[in-house]
Amino acid sequence: MPAKRPVSKASAKDYVLQMTKENNVKFIRLWFTDILGFLKSFAITVEELDGALTEGMGFDGSSIEGFARIDESDMVALPDPTTFQILPWRPKEPGVGRMFCDILWPGGEPFDGDPRFVLKRNLKRAADMGLTFYVGPELEYFYFQNAESPVPLDQGGYFDLTPPDIASDLRRDTVLTLEAMGIGVEYSHHEVAASQHEIDLRYTDALTMADNVMTYRLVVKQIAQQHGVYATFMPKPIFGINGSGMHVHQSLFKGSRNAFFDAKDTYHLSPMAKNYTAGLLHHSKEITSVTSQWVNSYKRLVPGYEAPVYITWAKRNRSDLVRIPEYKPGKENSTRIEYRSPDPACNPYLAFSVMLAAGLEGMEKDYKLPEPVEENVYEMTEEKRHQLGINTLPGSLQEALQITENSEVVRKALGEHVFNTFIKNKKIEWDRYRTQVTDYELKRYLPIL
Repeated sequence: MPAKRPVSKASAKDYVLQMTKENNVKFIRLWFTDILGFLKSFAITVEELDGALTEGMGFDGSSIEGFARIDESDMVALPDPTTFQILPWRPKEPGVGRMFCDILWPGGEPFDGDPRFVLKRNLKRAADMGLTFYVGPELEYFYFQNAESPVPLDQGGYFDLTPPDIASDLRRDTVLTLEAMGIGVEYSHHEVAASQHEIDLRYTDALTMADNVMTYRLVVKQIAQQHGVYATFMPKPIFGINGSGMHVHQSLFKGSRNAFFDAKDTYHLSPMAKNYTAGLLHHSKEITSVTSQWVNSYKRLVPGYEAPVYITWAKRNRSDLVRIPEYKPGKENSTRIEYRSPDPACNPYLAFSVMLAAGLEGMEKDYKLPEPVEENVYEMTEEKRHQLGINTLPGSLQEALQITENSEVVRKALGEHVFNTFIKNKKIEWDRYRTQVTDYELKRYLPIL
């Protein structure tokens, strides 16, 4: 069974106070995210720590994307002591620690615009059904020489070792840093595209994993910077090669038992797992603007580059939106489904929320799972896809937003505040993009028009 958060907040508070003393920690960074998934932080000294753990620390939320208006800007960041870790890349004397925070109104009520609270609320929906949501994301990313242009460090391919392989050292240092922060890593390797890499995090509960994803993205960039290179989670930085995805393996546990496993089923999937998968497929268009939230995300979601475009599922076919990883006898708790459209630049708190909400909707309303599609959907004719009733994911952020805007499932999952603010922000992003004059247009049209 995947690992859970190990300690209660009460005992964790004492642990934090003890660890700061033993490690001569002087500064503690309080982390949280805005609606778009950008990590925010401010630091307090150790002298303020006890009070912060009890009452939280006030800050101005008016400049945080999706947070409060100017006239209601006072907010409180309450550290979660179970997330305390010392930052390995900061000086050890004096040390620097960090904790993720829950954002509250001054009166102590949870702030409904806090993405972490959004995920907690969706996890409670599962918990009320006696279920715990576990996820294992595979985050791909690129190393480039700098942030100004996508110049790769290598020309390697899938699982390649390309001497002299600076990326192996980068991945090694990244893995060691993550493990020093209590984040389990399964493996790391070179991905399909030149200078593309992947480090897979060990399966755990969704809240822990969302925090881990935020830490992971920072650590990857931090280690790259220390080596004089640049790491990016941009979904599609280079035309003509594979983009970066975040395939999300997911399952529901009832206590210590994997509720997705059924020994008698052909696919070893329980009725609950099939309902859940049907929910994901049925609502996939609605949640795409959250799991693929950037204009650039849709440059990745095109046929021919291993990114899923068609709304299908199968056991072995990697062109499908949902894949069922191979069952291994004795590994019943590893039974899971893999949702393949999200990218690593999404807000993990919101992405996990909408995926879970879609799956639970399928369970509550007993959605029936369609037949799997084991053929390569990319190679099918449009006529055959139509005959089989195969739909496609949205082709642009604009199209995705139009679908999301009418989704009661997403509205319920995100809550009114986040739902409305997210849609508004993304419409602005689309308007800014569509009014740009691109290099493609200048090269294509200027000489002939």
